[in-house]
Amino acid sequence: MKKIITLLISTIALINVAVAQNGKYADVNGLHMYYEIHGTGKPLVLLHGGGSTIQSTFGRLIPALSKTHMIIAVELQAHGHSNNRDGRQITFEQDADDVIALLQQLKIDKADIFGFSNGGTTALQIAIRRPALVDKLIIASSMYKRAGVAPGFWEAMKAAKFSDMPDVYKKEFLSANPSEQALHIMFEQCAHRMQQFKDIPDETISAIQQPALILAGDKDVPLPEHAVEMYRRMPHASLALFPGGHGTFMGELAMLKAAHTPPVALPVIEDFLNAASPK
Repeated sequence: MKKIITLLISTIALINVAVAQNGKYADVNGLHMYYEIHGTGKPLVLLHGGGSTIQSTFGRLIPALSKTHMIIAVELQAHGHSNNRDGRQITFEQDADDVIALLQQLKIDKADIFGFSNGGTTALQIAIRRPALVDKLIIASSMYKRAGVAPGFWEAMKAAKFSDMPDVYKKEFLSANPSEQALHIMFEQCAHRMQQFKDIPDETISAIQQPALILAGDKDVPLPEHAVEMYRRMPHASLALFPGGHGTFMGELAMLKAAHTPPVALPVIEDFLNAASPK
């Protein structure tokens, strides 16, 4: 099993090199942002998790989703190929504004938004800050308030150490940006953001009118109860819970258990995205 996973990680690293050669950059809000476009069709924006890259979060979904959509996958400030602006602290609001600015540059006035983990909180901020830009919303393994996770999470976050970061995230980052210093800075920024996490008000979540799909694992970082709460607060939401941990259901690389196992959430995601939007 370890040999299979090691082989898969090595293969993805090689894919990353090839993709990077065909990747694109845009200057948005002082950030040199890396993004990739895969496929054609309705725009679908992919927002990776904290400490991650496009491939580590979405590598096992992009081949299928790009058959029906134009994938716009971004790497947010300090992550992967994107630079770190002037080193200021990262925020969900700034990430949202950066993605909005990128879509404006690409002349895209309506898109589906799919965010995983921290990317899900950023996706919520996009829907809050620019609702007309969002057609459908997928929020995976994410939260909008501190009570959405077990209290032990916040205690552990206060003492977060670089050694806690999954090795696969470190390898993915360094395959895109070989700077160990940049990797350490990114980790500290991600830890600081979570330590300072502030709730989004319930009434703000309830005001999101777009069709939304809430995805979570039954042993996820956000509690299943929080996924249910988010589902109940959004007036046009659907909910799917899966066995497993943080992103297991979508093939997230750090949670990968078997190279041959398909992401179990893929059919649910495809059905949601391909269904006709309400008039």
